[in-house]
Amino acid sequence: MAIDISEFSYLPAQAEALSVSVPSVERLTLSLTDGRQVSALRFGDGSPRITLLHGAGLNAHTWDTTVLALHQPVLVIDLAGHGDSSWRDDADYTPRTLALDVAAALDAWTDAPQLVIGQSLGGLTGAALAAARPDLVAELIVVDITPGIDTSAGPAALREFYAGPTDFATRDELVDRAIALGFGGARPDTERGVFLNTRVRQDGRIEWKHHFAHLAAQALAAHDAGEASAPSALNTSGWDDLERTSAPVTLVRAIDGFVSAADAEDFARRLPEARVVAIKATHNVQETAPAELAALIAARVPTAGM
Repeated sequence: MAIDISEFSYLPAQAEALSVSVPSVERLTLSLTDGRQVSALRFGDGSPRITLLHGAGLNAHTWDTTVLALHQPVLVIDLAGHGDSSWRDDADYTPRTLALDVAAALDAWTDAPQLVIGQSLGGLTGAALAAARPDLVAELIVVDITPGIDTSAGPAALREFYAGPTDFATRDELVDRAIALGFGGARPDTERGVFLNTRVRQDGRIEWKHHFAHLAAQALAAHDAGEASAPSALNTSGWDDLERTSAPVTLVRAIDGFVSAADAEDFARRLPEARVVAIKATHNVQETAPAELAALIAARVPTAGM
């Protein structure tokens, strides 16, 4: 496992693989009025015109390779309950609630409407943001999600992965578990993902940073005990948010992801002015096709070097 505890320790190798330089990068933290904090990464020099939102169970670092390929100033936000952003006591991680924190972050850290790119849960959050705060969103790119798909439960293997133990003696235990369940690619890539999505508790145990794993474990325990648990909230407001969005909208469909061709056709029917683009990738397009996604993003914003 990596011995450098810096969250940016993997960037040089990733940049070398892309034959690009490592941009300047800093961790930002904003205190909210309710006592929580929202955290983000700011890459590059100058004011960002691009904001990236990750999916459920991920964090800002899922976008690292895409950001390196973009080579432009970018703001990457940890959604509430993920990464270095605070967990919510009410466990409300629905898109409209998440969008409130994103709006606060953009008010604090940007000075112009953003090209907002959201993957999965981040895409629905981006739609909620664009509908509620059109002044903040110049254009919206939704990556491999539509409001017609309920991905809250996830594939069976993913449920098993997150519904298992929530703390471990070492990160190697988590890496072994991920590989055993068929997640990740080469071991170094899996080690990087685990390293950036976990933290060391005061007692020395390793735990997931994101709240979802802990909630999944609680739900499984309640089920095993025969207790009723609250059903996950479906995003019934998503279509309404997208239809209210005045900014241009693009759907990126991962050919091997969650959005089927029929789902994409339904999206185009409901939003006839939207673009639909297919990319050969799995659901986490930013990790499995970062160069292609970066090229699509770069084509929607003025070229600006870091």
